[in-house]
Amino acid sequence: MTAAEFQQVAPGIPQQPGIYKYYDSSDALIYVGKAKSIRKRVSSYFNKTVNSYKTHELVRRIHHIEFTIVNSEQDAFLLENSLIKEFQPIFNINLKDDKTYPFIVIKNEPFPRVFLTRKKINDGSEYLGPYTSVKKVRELIEFTRHTIPLRNCSLNLTEKNIREKKFKVCLEYHLGNCKGPCEGHQTKEGYQENIDQLKNLLKGNLAPVLKHFRDEMKKFAADLSFEKAEITRKKIEFLENYQARSVVVSIKTGDLDVFSLVKDKDIAFVNFLMVRNGAIVQTHTTKVETHLDETPEEILSFSVATLRSTFNSEASEIVVPFPVEYPQDNIEVTVPKGGDKKKLLELSEKNADYFIEEIKNKARLQLSKNTDKIKVLEQLQDNLQLPSLPVHIECFDNSNFQGSYPVSAMVCFKNGEPSKKDYRHFNVKTVEGINDFASMKEAVYRRYKRLKEEEQPLPQLVIIDGGKGQLGAALEAIAELGLTGQTTLVGLAKNEEELFFAGDQESLKLPYNSESLKLVRRIRDEVHRFGITFHRQKRSKGTFKNELEDIPGIGKATADILLKEFRSVKNIREKGLEEIAAVAGKAKAAIIHAYFNKQ
Repeated sequence: MTAAEFQQVAPGIPQQPGIYKYYDSSDALIYVGKAKSIRKRVSSYFNKTVNSYKTHELVRRIHHIEFTIVNSEQDAFLLENSLIKEFQPIFNINLKDDKTYPFIVIKNEPFPRVFLTRKKINDGSEYLGPYTSVKKVRELIEFTRHTIPLRNCSLNLTEKNIREKKFKVCLEYHLGNCKGPCEGHQTKEGYQENIDQLKNLLKGNLAPVLKHFRDEMKKFAADLSFEKAEITRKKIEFLENYQARSVVVSIKTGDLDVFSLVKDKDIAFVNFLMVRNGAIVQTHTTKVETHLDETPEEILSFSVATLRSTFNSEASEIVVPFPVEYPQDNIEVTVPKGGDKKKLLELSEKNADYFIEEIKNKARLQLSKNTDKIKVLEQLQDNLQLPSLPVHIECFDNSNFQGSYPVSAMVCFKNGEPSKKDYRHFNVKTVEGINDFASMKEAVYRRYKRLKEEEQPLPQLVIIDGGKGQLGAALEAIAELGLTGQTTLVGLAKNEEELFFAGDQESLKLPYNSESLKLVRRIRDEVHRFGITFHRQKRSKGTFKNELEDIPGIGKATADILLKEFRSVKNIREKGLEEIAAVAGKAKAAIIHAYFNKQ
């Protein structure tokens, strides 16, 4: 949209507070913004001299403008954030955080269960979180199990079922981890007290939980139940140790959300510390991509709103390193100059710096790994005298079970690492009986026929796991496809870890324990694993028909009886007519014997 075109639509744009949306010619939403005066803010894009290439590109793409009037700046702020989160326009700030975070759910049911979940279901259950770490959630649940007895079974504990004594207490009851509501040993009210303690504990509010256990310990002591009092004392000690590990500032600090921002070139990183009752209960750093040279204030303002929404924060105070716009009622924005809040802000910045350093270390490590992999591939190229670096290697193997159920498998390695999306299974279609050579030829032919038709690049090296017969069959398939000379095929001896080329009298032994041999071993083990896994899946699903069932007149029941007796089709093939007749009867034995003799 040009400035002249904008002047024609400008009178129709309101001057009230609200949000504006820019769309391109394909009606895609490319930017959402908020303003005290929508017309004044939108006009600034067209009236001022644009120095930023990104802003110039945005203006050039604008085809039409839509707007929504709201009652206040706060409403505009919240609406802008929700629209950006939902539609993720390409020119808006983007928090690069597409993870699903775990919750702790308190189920809406009699005597509620408490467990980890990633799915929020609108069933009336209460969800605490989300939490940034599955490990942290499991640790919290395990911690509560040490202190608060709750059931972990899935029994339907309705009043009727308990009254009719449908259930018996389990080992958890005898271990003291559950108070046995299934047999009526615990009332709903007593169980709800435990749930209330759990909520306080998970929210970092340990004071009421500690008070409850101290009162309970005194009661047990007064009743001379010293063993129970000792168990409760250990729970108190456990809680106090947990509190000592968690608290980093004065408990007087209360509930805070602390945010810091660190920029590294064009990327920003925002750290969030969730502080409850003086304890850091959550910490999270997220990467923020900017597209229109947004200011640090704009980046942090957007990130604060998004992260508070994501983690369901209800803290009434936000601690930030500089003033930001957060026009929401009852929310205090604090820029600390000293004290505990300043220390928390410094800790948040330290976490952000650590996150950035970790990213750089991972990048350096990946670069180092890639360099090492290239050296291994160069070593393999030298060992096999390959014309080019084998950055793309494929390996084939046949698999069968007791002479039945033939399948083939192929694994693919790129740059020395498994490329699992390129792995392939082959159900042998054109081969009757067990014929490793023909099965290998079919698998190789089908694989490279597909690559040829799709004009995909061929691997520099193909490894055939088997003897010279399998290698010869694979070379026949390559020749029939007209691909001879376009890739290198080698055989891998089954037990000796020796490689051989077609026509060579002597096999090639790679240097013992060399990196190139380790890579070949890894590829061989991977194709074995992949093929065997596929084979087991097929057998367990009952999708295989063994060779006996392909004989006209022989059904599954007869085949199963014979396999149970003789263990394999190969053994049956070698048996005489009388031996087969002793198991399957003369008529069926004659059919089977004639079939194998014909083969």
